[in-house]
Amino acid sequence: MKKTTFFFIWTLILTGFGPLSHAQSNRWQQSINYQIEVDMDVSSNRYQGRQTIAYSNHSPDTLTKVFFHLFYNAFQPNSMMDERSRTIADPDRRVGDRIVNLGPEEIGYMRVKSLLMNGKKVVMEEVGTVLEVTLPEPILPNSTAIFSSEFEAQVPLQVRRAGRDNAEGVRYSMAQWYPKMANYDEQGWHANPYIGREFYGTWGNFDVKITIDREYVLGGTGYLQNADEIGHGYQEDGKNTSPSEAAKLTWHFYAPQVHDFMWAADPDFTHDKITMENGITIHHLYIKNSKTENNWSKLKEFTPRAMEYFSENYGQYPYQQFSVIQGGDGGMEYPMSTLITGQRALGSLVGVMVHELAHSWFQGVLGSNESLYPWMDEGFTTFASNRCMAAIFTEEPSGFPQRGAYVSYERLAKSGLEEPMATHADHFHTNTAYGAAAYSKGALFLSQMGYIIGEDIRDQAMLRYWEEWKFKHPNANDITRVMEKASGLELDWFKEYWVYTTKTIDYAIAGVEETNGKTKITLQRKGLMPMPIDLLINYSDGKQESVYLPLTIMRGIKAEEEGFAKRILTQRWPWTHTTAEILLDQPISAIQSISIDPSQRLADINREDNEWIKE
Repeated sequence: MKKTTFFFIWTLILTGFGPLSHAQSNRWQQSINYQIEVDMDVSSNRYQGRQTIAYSNHSPDTLTKVFFHLFYNAFQPNSMMDERSRTIADPDRRVGDRIVNLGPEEIGYMRVKSLLMNGKKVVMEEVGTVLEVTLPEPILPNSTAIFSSEFEAQVPLQVRRAGRDNAEGVRYSMAQWYPKMANYDEQGWHANPYIGREFYGTWGNFDVKITIDREYVLGGTGYLQNADEIGHGYQEDGKNTSPSEAAKLTWHFYAPQVHDFMWAADPDFTHDKITMENGITIHHLYIKNSKTENNWSKLKEFTPRAMEYFSENYGQYPYQQFSVIQGGDGGMEYPMSTLITGQRALGSLVGVMVHELAHSWFQGVLGSNESLYPWMDEGFTTFASNRCMAAIFTEEPSGFPQRGAYVSYERLAKSGLEEPMATHADHFHTNTAYGAAAYSKGALFLSQMGYIIGEDIRDQAMLRYWEEWKFKHPNANDITRVMEKASGLELDWFKEYWVYTTKTIDYAIAGVEETNGKTKITLQRKGLMPMPIDLLINYSDGKQESVYLPLTIMRGIKAEEEGFAKRILTQRWPWTHTTAEILLDQPISAIQSISIDPSQRLADINREDNEWIKE
């Protein structure tokens, strides 16, 4: 009891968490602190662990149950992940039928051997990847409970995200490796079984000690507390180390205000360290060989540049380190770190690093519920990483970095497979629908916002979003309200159409005719989703002018944007009307062409009828 009491006091001092310390006046969120110690047996790929948790209930609710994720149990034949991966119409090639063929020494498992709450035994039942726990006494509002446990686990053969001995030879990619308490928020518990999709966690502090054979080099989340003892490039520059002569070393990491903890280990890791001018340290850990050496050396140039780009455009990165580590099965984000496969061409290597680093903003610090709002993480990350790559990687930056997202969304919209973006990530009927909705249509949420309220206002709003909602788990309404406040426009209609339906945008120039010496333009809304319209008039003498048709329900208009033709007319368009008529003072003979959305930002699924050209 003395140890847990000390831990409780220690965590309160470190966190300073209170009921509303990370929430707005009408929001609350839980806080949690982990103290974890594990001892790895590299011959059996198993480890024993002890865990102490200080869990603070800032909700108005009395909790009689809690839930823990046991992610490694997914890597067993006939698990929910196995069944889903084999029966979905378009299996993920990284998973497919691999889990069902894992042998006893290749499967993953995680077993909680004992669990106490405030020193008292709980009633617990392991149900797949979730441990259901009935408490011996309730956790009252504004109180903290101490959970202490012992657990054991076997690291699965690398299949999805976490595991051992991946395709590039990395020994351990240790993600989802400890019993993680499920998050409880205003919508209740989120004890989703793990079938390979997204994650949602509670912010807190992690104090982690990993004991492993001395030849292994580790990297991941957090700050190494015993760098001088460990060495391997973590010590201060020019400082000698005094490593232990023991067969195993204990690596001690501390990570403040994060919602997860990942680590990776290999005896052949090369560790390169870069300290940026602002004090942030960038770590690269990889197995140096003919397939990695050249491009990982060049990667060191791009990671700091990407960090600077994201900090300038989306909010200052709040931690003092970031680790890019070779491992896993593709690319996956974690607090202060990422796992990426490393035997890639330079463009691919930089691209996956940039994407995973961008997650540090939208998944790592804003922390939306990825299961309910995957597009707020994957989509916003795609949008930001596309812009970053255009800015730092190519010599001639693209003027339209989101082009790929438009193409992917249009393909989805025409495929018959689309499901609303509001669909829970685990419950999309196909991987195709999930991927295009979360990544591409999610990216277009921000791109369409730029079209509706203006690029500059949207960009300013993204910085405001960061300042208002970092460490607060924003939802779909929260990002929309930030855009409304920044623009002065009403935007709930856009959120409701774009997120909760599969209705598409399709506008056309239905007719151009002359009447009494003037030109009448008839526009038609053919799709079911209304949008404001920018219309460009090109005259025969080379001049250009624009007509702007905001939706009535916007309750306002966007400001004129720099670089666009002068606006000569603003005319509101009620969403109930499928057509709108515009009357220009000039005759048809003076007009060369008319086009809808000359910026190409409108996600119109059929652009063939968006332009009229004089014959």
